[in-house]
Amino acid sequence: MNRYPIKGLSSEVLSSVELRAGEGIPGDRLFGFARYNSGFDPLNPSPLPKDRFVVLLNQAGLAGLKTGFDADTHVLEIEVGQRTHHFAMSDPEGQLDAARFLYTTLGLKDPEPPKFVSSAPHRFTDVSVVSPKMMNAISLLNRASVRALGKKLNADIHPARFRANIEIDGLPPFSELDAIGSTLVFGDVQFQILSRTKRCAATEVNPETAERDLNLPYLLRKHLGHMDMGVYVEVVTGGTLTVGQSGQQPA
Repeated sequence: MNRYPIKGLSSEVLSSVELRAGEGIPGDRLFGFARYNSGFDPLNPSPLPKDRFVVLLNQAGLAGLKTGFDADTHVLEIEVGQRTHHFAMSDPEGQLDAARFLYTTLGLKDPEPPKFVSSAPHRFTDVSVVSPKMMNAISLLNRASVRALGKKLNADIHPARFRANIEIDGLPPFSELDAIGSTLVFGDVQFQILSRTKRCAATEVNPETAERDLNLPYLLRKHLGHMDMGVYVEVVTGGTLTVGQSGQQPA
């Protein structure tokens, strides 16, 4: 399981998580680096398209940065090469320093560096623009589907390309795509499958090399007739979800 404290940056691997009905992964995508003239207003937050933020869609170099964010201390670590840089994100100067660092390191072409923004409980999920429910949706990936696509393409496709919150195994390949409205059960936790996840150019980036080496949106459409991989789910019944926990087939 993964959460992404800051939109576009590295994941934080979770061994277990406590989920509540109607809410997303705690701490997931509550922060972001909004690009110049993004239009985001922390005092009146409204969903914006993903390209208004510093994300893999436009900046493949993000995959080459190893980042960590401490939700308690608000210290951001960015590892580049053999050096780790620390930024105190609770301090406006630290936020500015981090934004300038990303601006320079990634070679952003905007007139000014991005701004570190948040407005909890607002989440910077890709589908936040669809509805409040989708803002709190959780992304789920069927690893069998990824393996099946890799076999079709004769390529090793790392699941991390899809930046999912939850990765599952044991379902037939692509069966989740035809199970919209169905329920997935893991112990006390019940998810309802809300929609397919349409993929964008962010998936072209190899998470290990930070290079665009597979045009996955195009290849998905060519081989499968659509651009979907994974689904979005809503927590219907909360509880503790643990890595390795067995589940029930969609019903």
